[in-house]
Amino acid sequence: MYYVYIIQSISTGGWYIGSSGDPARRLYEHNRGTTRSTKPFIPYKLIYTEKYSTKDEALKREFLIKKSGRIRKELKTKISGPIV
Repeated sequence: MYYVYIIQSISTGGWYIGSSGDPARRLYEHNRGTTRSTKPFIPYKLIYTEKYSTKDEALKREFLIKKSGRIRKELKTKISGPIV
């Protein structure tokens, strides 16, 4: 199984979108500072995952989320829930 995951910086609230066979391990790596693009914004928490059968499917979805503001907006609403 492969996953698309979203982590959120606890310090800034910013999101990072990635894909991995093991999102928990990737979160650990992000929080250790081994990923240059996320290192300045440590610590992170895992806020969302989607499961896929193949790595190719997960990568396609990751890139689609990164390119589409509409999809990110939908995910933001889904993750945070409706504002009442």
